[in-house]
Amino acid sequence: MVTDWRADRIGAALRGENPTVLRRLESGFAVIGDVQFLPGYSVLLVDEPGVQRLSELPRAKRLAFLSDMDRLGEAVEAACRRLNPGFRRVNLEILGNTDPFLHAHIWPRFDWEPAESVGKPVWLYPPDRWHDERFRLGPQHDALRDAIAGELDRLRATD
Repeated sequence: MVTDWRADRIGAALRGENPTVLRRLESGFAVIGDVQFLPGYSVLLVDEPGVQRLSELPRAKRLAFLSDMDRLGEAVEAACRRLNPGFRRVNLEILGNTDPFLHAHIWPRFDWEPAESVGKPVWLYPPDRWHDERFRLGPQHDALRDAIAGELDRLRATD
């Protein structure tokens, strides 16, 4: 039995036990990131636990995943633009370097980022940003969660 939802993020989402889930999308789950040093960081998780690469999905599901990645990116962009005057853009990434399941990162980028980090990939931020408790997802992010989820709902309604 899995005791920590982080050990099986997709299975926990499928069971309704992943507290980071914002919305169920066509190909998976829109979740807010565990760390929020860039407020609004979100992830799209595929809804098939054994899938590691985009190429493992049938073509229709691949296209749905990429469409959901676009939708989540647009939702993060709209929410961050409204809530943070320093918002610049979003970066969308499918990397697959660490976690053994297909997922896409949605990183908002801001004018207020440190000069040594702003033009580089987020992964080059100092390690303290990834582990500092003040950047951990918590109740202080509820308005941001609601804004992104609301944007996902708005986008779904316009389809």
